[in-house]
Amino acid sequence: MGGVSNASQSPLSPLPSSDRPDVVARLRDALLGASFTADGLLELLGAPAYAALARSETVPALRATRGDTALELLVRLFLLQQPVPHARVAGVLPVEACLESGWLTRVGDDELAATVDVRPYGGPDGEDWFIVSDLGCAVGGAGGIGRRDEGVVLGVGGASTTLAGITVRTPVAAALDLGTGSGIQALHAARHATRVTATDLNPRALHITALTLALSGTQAADLREGSLFEPVRGDETYDLIVSNPPFVISPGARLTYRDGGMGGDDLCRTLVQEAGERLNEGGFAQFLANWQHVEGEDWQDRLRSWVPRGCDAWIVQREVQDVNQYAELWLRDAGDHREDMAEYQARYDAWLDEFEARKVKAVGFGWITLRRTGAAVPSVTVEEWPHPVEQPLGDTIRAHFDRLDYLRDHDDAALLEGHFRLGAEVVQEQVGLPGAEDPEHVVLRQNRGMCRATRVDTVGAGFAGVCDGTMSAGRILDAIAQLIGEDPVLLRDRTPAQIRLLVEQGFLEPVR
Repeated sequence: MGGVSNASQSPLSPLPSSDRPDVVARLRDALLGASFTADGLLELLGAPAYAALARSETVPALRATRGDTALELLVRLFLLQQPVPHARVAGVLPVEACLESGWLTRVGDDELAATVDVRPYGGPDGEDWFIVSDLGCAVGGAGGIGRRDEGVVLGVGGASTTLAGITVRTPVAAALDLGTGSGIQALHAARHATRVTATDLNPRALHITALTLALSGTQAADLREGSLFEPVRGDETYDLIVSNPPFVISPGARLTYRDGGMGGDDLCRTLVQEAGERLNEGGFAQFLANWQHVEGEDWQDRLRSWVPRGCDAWIVQREVQDVNQYAELWLRDAGDHREDMAEYQARYDAWLDEFEARKVKAVGFGWITLRRTGAAVPSVTVEEWPHPVEQPLGDTIRAHFDRLDYLRDHDDAALLEGHFRLGAEVVQEQVGLPGAEDPEHVVLRQNRGMCRATRVDTVGAGFAGVCDGTMSAGRILDAIAQLIGEDPVLLRDRTPAQIRLLVEQGFLEPVR
């Protein structure tokens, strides 16, 4: 998912063959041999030009690749879409094989051009991967370089990397990537899933996913064409489902890669509601989504209604835009602001008409994580957290659900018998007037993961400071009661709620 904006509307180019593993292997070896990797690009371009390229700004990269090295040639060829002399390419790539299989094409008298974008992409463990996408679409997202063809396939965008970062990465038997696009999520899943299935409504996307996986040297995926869960057969279930769907709420389905084609936020709702029956026990489903803030309705209640039966859920709203901001973002994404102003205004009007008819006042964006559970009463957490976080968050999200299990299995008496330790890199801040004997309040702050901060009273601060896993919670509270002169029975009675909150939010971790 993601957007593009470029005036070029020429037909989409033919794609390279996906059934020539010999050519793909030779091409991969050649790219690696020339250091056409994420690290190689950073070293060649320098941090400012590399960052500019990630923002879809190509001028700094063009200036940095005016030399004659193999790496500079490959950057111009595959990332900047510049034609290069045949003789120079022949010294770096298996030219005839690449021409025959469609990776390159002849232009002009004696020059060659790439038929697809190939972007180096560093895997989480240092793997050298390559993301294939349509020309001019190596970077997805609003304002990106590219085109507005309906069937265009985008490369790596901020949404893609966000989803990859929040995904729980534990070894699984079967993973499903819904709406695979250029195959980024399938590529990540291939690291820890025995079997990967990738689906997309756009057959061009499935072809490009096959190229991405092959050029990255990973296992092939089971590629299936269709919308949402339509390609999933019979009673097939999965341990992991991920999707960066076309979540944009828009009037109509103008652009397949971003517009859901259902009314309002129905596509995201349908995706979430149908995921539950496709998950194995303990399996995770993780999505990026947009949702409507409707007049007279609590947005949190709206999202709670999406959660399928038998699933725990953690839903985090990261951003909210009013309807004007939202319409402007996606109109600019499509490049409409650069064309006929009357047409731009008409489309803007249509967007606002749609929102007005649905009584939508704003649109939220965030993450939805489901986990299939056998618990009698599943846990559903819906919260707003617009603050900075530390990616990757997969382990943080898995730990959140592990702590939910612990809290569900321990009543207050069992909680007081439990042992806890302070979470990693949690610090305490005291806030008050200079010179005051006591602080006005105490704040616990995480420097990892969700980077939360929460106020605690003096008992909570003292309790957290002592937790190193050696003493039970009850014994710690008895010691605090003696220090502050409070009845230990009363302290034991009123403190478990605070302990539960600190455990739920990750400030305290159970020692099992």
